[in-house]
Amino acid sequence: MEKPLDGKQILIVEDEVVFRTLLENFLQALGATIIPAADGLEALDAMQRTTPDMMICDLDMPRMNGIKLVEHLRARGNQLPILIISATENMSDIAHVLRLGVQDVLLKPIKDLERLREAVYECLYPSMFTSKVEEDEQLFQDWDALVRDPSAAAKLLKQLQPPVQQVIANCRINYRQLTMAEQPGLVLDIAALSEKDLAFYCLDVTRAGDNGVLAALLLRALFNGLLQEQLSGQGSRLPELSGLLKQVNLLLRQANLTGQFPLLVGYYHQGLKNLILVSAGLNATLNINTHQIQLNNGVPLGTLGSTHLNQISQRCDAWQCQVWGAGGRLRLMLSTE
Repeated sequence: MEKPLDGKQILIVEDEVVFRTLLENFLQALGATIIPAADGLEALDAMQRTTPDMMICDLDMPRMNGIKLVEHLRARGNQLPILIISATENMSDIAHVLRLGVQDVLLKPIKDLERLREAVYECLYPSMFTSKVEEDEQLFQDWDALVRDPSAAAKLLKQLQPPVQQVIANCRINYRQLTMAEQPGLVLDIAALSEKDLAFYCLDVTRAGDNGVLAALLLRALFNGLLQEQLSGQGSRLPELSGLLKQVNLLLRQANLTGQFPLLVGYYHQGLKNLILVSAGLNATLNINTHQIQLNNGVPLGTLGSTHLNQISQRCDAWQCQVWGAGGRLRLMLSTE
């Protein structure tokens, strides 16, 4: 009798032997062929020999953890369906892997094997499950909940702030932030787009009331996708950031978020050593070696239907950028590895 996972190969990357065995037995009973691995390095070695249909992966593992493994695969364009099963309570880790395109995240201990089975089916047979309309409805349900509870939205935004030091796209990045109060001020987000390029933005959430926090959450959810769209049409791999900010301005209006949203967006290509900064309402100074360049602030998004921006582009392998506005001051530093 045919089983639902007959012919499917599932790579299980999990260092806890008991839990990995539980997953193996459960999925083998559904017909899957299991490829076990105890950490990310073993998983990469296994993928040299075979091509799995999906991967189930823990986050906390020795040698190469789950985040590094997913980053490694996605940076090389590998879009293997991935299900994360982890005991983490770190919201920023969960948000990070979701932004890298994993299909779902389940938390240990797994008490509902039916939910596990559904998650595996959704990875392997996505067309049979959630429709785009249902996804949009779920997004709006979550969005409505955040709109109704500004304190929950602010708490979520705080949990999603990036680490103050990290290495992404072969660049070492750290930042220092000075805000006037415990409330969110200047919100920073940084993301690798590939092994050679990264993007970041800084949004002042203080000039639009509760809408500032909601705008930051909306931007966090959509920023990478918008930027990838810009890059897809650029053979030189340098995006048109003014077009990106026009899209963001339009999205804020479509989401009925009124107010002023001072925003600075940056893009750095490690291979080309090229930095682009564009500002719509935030002041910035860029320091490269002994040179200092002032970036005028432009007009905050949300102020007008059109955008009025200032942009600079510089070649450099290390830089510091100071950004400031009503929400405080932030210094971002980058050097290539």
